[in-house]
Amino acid sequence: MSPTLTGRRAAVAVLSAALLVPVLAACGSEDKKTGAASPSSASSASGEAKAANLTVLAASSLTDVFKTAGAAYEKAHPGTKVTFSFAGSQELAAQVKQGAPADALVTADTKTMDGLKAEVNDPTVIAKNRLVIATAKGNPFKVDELKDLADSKIKVVLAAPEVPVGRYSKQILDAQKVEVKPVSQEANVRAVLSKVELGEADAGLVYKTDSAKSGDKVVAVDIPDAQNAVASYPAATLKQSKNSEAAAAFVAWLSTPEAQKILADAGFQKP
Repeated sequence: MSPTLTGRRAAVAVLSAALLVPVLAACGSEDKKTGAASPSSASSASGEAKAANLTVLAASSLTDVFKTAGAAYEKAHPGTKVTFSFAGSQELAAQVKQGAPADALVTADTKTMDGLKAEVNDPTVIAKNRLVIATAKGNPFKVDELKDLADSKIKVVLAAPEVPVGRYSKQILDAQKVEVKPVSQEANVRAVLSKVELGEADAGLVYKTDSAKSGDKVVAVDIPDAQNAVASYPAATLKQSKNSEAAAAFVAWLSTPEAQKILADAGFQKP
């Protein structure tokens, strides 16, 4: 082999090695001088999800607290937008089964969520709630306990039995052998509360957190724990979500101290 050809090959080898150096450096997961992870690996290690526009289906009783929680989440996660759609849990379940474009779901009971195993990933209970008797302003009929709701003079409104709060209401009334003939059965807890606030009903069974938001529009009569029901709120990502990573991050955040404080301040109990 001639000396000229050998020299050319050596030069090519040196040039190729030089070009590979910056590529290898960029692909490395650690800076040799500082020991810090590269931007790409650091992002992966932190578990931070990419910014996204999330749609979260949530039970009506979460309306106020989730507006606060959503604002807090967006502030802590710049670039992410969380849009909520509130309705009765049974309505939300129907939307999910029909393929509504959404990323996460939070219901007011585990039964509804359990019926969606084919559509959702493993749920996590993020909060609990209890029922109270909401009476008209001033409590004119002096309602003190569940059995008072059996008085035919009192117009009682309940949620429909397929609605979580309606199911809880039936559960506690049946357990105390209290027969109530409601003047109407509503599609969600907010509708029940509204009837009482507007004077269209004298009393109704609602969540404690909802009655608290009414201020002096209604009087909340506590139900003893032994006669009450505990409502659990499971949250899960939807398998059909196009933002699965961001949705999972939001659902996980709901169990963090920051989110749990927001829920507690609104009257929800720890899971």
